[in-house]
Parts: sequence; C-alpha cells; structure tokens
Amino acid sequence: MIRKQQNSLFADSAPVPAPAPTPEDEIYNVLVLGLKKYFTKNNFKRAVLGVSGGVDSALVLKIAVDALGSQNVTALIMPELGLSNPENMEHAKVLCEYFGVTVFYQPINGFLMDFSTPPWKPSALAHINTKARIRAVLLYNYANTEHALVLGTSNKSELLLGYGTKYGDLAADIEVIGELFKTDVIKLADYIGLPPEIAHKPPTAELSPGQTDEAEIGATYYDLDKVLMKLDEGVTGCLDQGLPMSLVQLVFRRVEENKHKLQMPPSIKIP
Repeated sequence: MIRKQQNSLFADSAPVPAPAPTPEDEIYNVLVLGLKKYFTKNNFKRAVLGVSGGVDSALVLKIAVDALGSQNVTALIMPELGLSNPENMEHAKVLCEYFGVTVFYQPINGFLMDFSTPPWKPSALAHINTKARIRAVLLYNYANTEHALVLGTSNKSELLLGYGTKYGDLAADIEVIGELFKTDVIKLADYIGLPPEIAHKPPTAELSPGQTDEAEIGATYYDLDKVLMKLDEGVTGCLDQGLPMSLVQLVFRRVEENKHKLQMPPSIKIP
C-alpha cells in the first residue's frame, strides 16, 4: 500500500549504494521535518485532522504519522449520512487502520439538524458552508480537549482559488500541504504509494449531491494549476504563453474575489 525501500542487495560482499534522493523524496522530507519542527516549537505533541477518504487528507495523515508518530495522531471521520459516499468512508477507515492512528467516527447529521431551525430561513449556500463549519468545530472541540493542534488539509490550488469555507475546512493551526499544488499532491501521493483509488478519485467536498470540485470551479485542476503556477506573470504573461483566455480570466477572477479568505479580519484603524 505504501512504498517501501528495496531490500539491500550484495555483490561480491560489497553493499549496493542507496539510490540518490529524488525531488519527491526531498519534498516529502521537508514536509515531515517542517511539521515536526512546528510542533516542537509550539510545545505540542498531538495532532488531529479530518480524514475524508480523499487524497489531500490521506497525504496529510501519512506526513503526520511520519512526523509525530501514529500514537500522537487522531483522525475524525465526519460524514453526512445519506450524502457522503460510503466508499469514501470505507477508504478513510482503512487508511486510519493501516497507519495505526486513533480514529473517531462522528456523523454530522444531528448537529446539522439544529442549524435548520433558526428564526430565518438559511440559504442553500449557508446550509452547505455550515457543514464544513460543523466539522471544524468538532476538530477544535477534540483539539481543546486533548491539547492537540488541528492539521489543515487544503492544498495550494484550493487556497489560492479560495475554494474552501472560511472558519470551516480552511480553519487549521497549520496547513501541511499548503505549498503543494493539487497536481503535485497527486504526484507525491503516487510516489509514496498511497492507493491509486484514493490518489486519483475525483475530488469532492461532498457538500451537495453529485458535487465535484472541478465541475463546481469550472475547470480541471490540471488546467487550473497551469495558470496558478504562473500567477506572478499576470494575465498578459499567461496569455502570451498560449493559455486560454477563458481559463486565465476564471483563475484570476477567483483569486481576486477570494483573497479575503486567506487574510486575518481587518481592524478599523483609530487615528
């Protein structure tokens, strides 16, 4: 399931040199070491994260186990029964069992019911975002109880596009893979040996029936990342390299509209 080092081979009693580190090895090691240092610096040992059965949370789970030890990592599986795909729940359970972490299964349906009866009628958008915020509340409830930090599972593509819920899935103490574009997440997941049925499943937040990230955004992550990797070159620079105008406009519009999701709330200045 997870990539293992090849057995040592010997020729004429001389050890075979270990293969040279690859760029993927270096990236992975940086992420593991960076997470370990962050926890040491802030005097924490325990971590908690939501595991959905998708590639992002699966990769963060593996990094956390290697950085902190499986005994210090807890996973929450928080489906919405009747909406979440049972296959995703099963993938999440299998991953947690394989990595030997503590896991809690907590459907969000009961909590969601309480948000359906305020004195106003919640909009469809409010209803969807409430699901993500309930999961964040559960993660922080556990974190506060067990003196743990919450690990974010958003990738760089999602963060730049603002594809996430403020104080929902964007709520975290550290974004473990926040410097990896979505396509790089998939490559690294393949490299370390995460199951292909997890690494390559269509990404979805499962906030509404039949929802997929790429259909909602309007482009594939493969195409989105082509533009996101060239944001510093501006619209003109992207167009000069032959990227479609509709794609470039889509990306730059979303990035601009959602900048506020990555910023601390402003304070009104007093002169």
